[in-house]
Amino acid sequence: MSIYRRTYYATAPDSMIGASNKQLRDRYLFTELFSADAINLDYSHVERMVVGGAAPVSKKVALPVQTEPASAAGKPFLERREMGVINVGGGKGAITVDGQRFDMAPKDGIYIAMGSAVVEFESADAANPAKFYIVSCAAHTRFETKHISIDKAVPLERGAPETSNERTIYQYVVPTTAVSCQLLLGLTILKTGSVWNTCPPHLHDRRSEVYFYFDLKDDQRVMHFMGEPEDMRHIVMAKDEAVMSPPWSIHMGSGTSNYAFIWAMAGENLDYTDMKVLDICQLK
Repeated sequence: MSIYRRTYYATAPDSMIGASNKQLRDRYLFTELFSADAINLDYSHVERMVVGGAAPVSKKVALPVQTEPASAAGKPFLERREMGVINVGGGKGAITVDGQRFDMAPKDGIYIAMGSAVVEFESADAANPAKFYIVSCAAHTRFETKHISIDKAVPLERGAPETSNERTIYQYVVPTTAVSCQLLLGLTILKTGSVWNTCPPHLHDRRSEVYFYFDLKDDQRVMHFMGEPEDMRHIVMAKDEAVMSPPWSIHMGSGTSNYAFIWAMAGENLDYTDMKVLDICQLK
């Protein structure tokens, strides 16, 4: 039995031609990531990324061991993977990695190294639980597991009120804070009155990226734009949903209120600035 709920397949730009709204959502959108006292994991062929959520409420939950192929059955999930996790819940929690406990306040992050065998998630208060967003990608060597609180992340101030995109980008897993094989991970928080992220958008041909939107009220939405610059499409997203952006696709969004989102990248290099920034007037 697979440890993954479903598999997302890699797509080419021409897969957007004539695609229905349902087809776009089926191909790129990750939903229902959190279930009480469980871990949900989805597998993508894009950079072999795994996207998921751990939602401990009344008990600890642990990463599963591999079930396939037969040669890997019973071995740790992170045998040949690394992982980034951020607490996106309202309450405090903890993550224990091979017996070492890391307290996780809201918006705290952690890089978990390849080869870690037992990874457990817990909440401090069942009435106000933690909620852990998970991204994992393939790794080739072991680095140091490292806790990164939001005040230790690298902050970048971007945008302005006049363009409705004033925001702070917090870099959690980048070479200056936590060394990884290929994972880059961070959190962006939009200021009140700002709704646009990553505008103007960009492309990075050597990396793929997943956006996870949160800190959004139940009755609010984000319009996430994707596709090639000259032939854009959009997906309407609610809180606690993630979306895959292949290397050929732009990625930017506009909300009906301000929000936060987590960006995670994997690919050929760890150069955060390796991107092709587009002119907003190029978009169609």
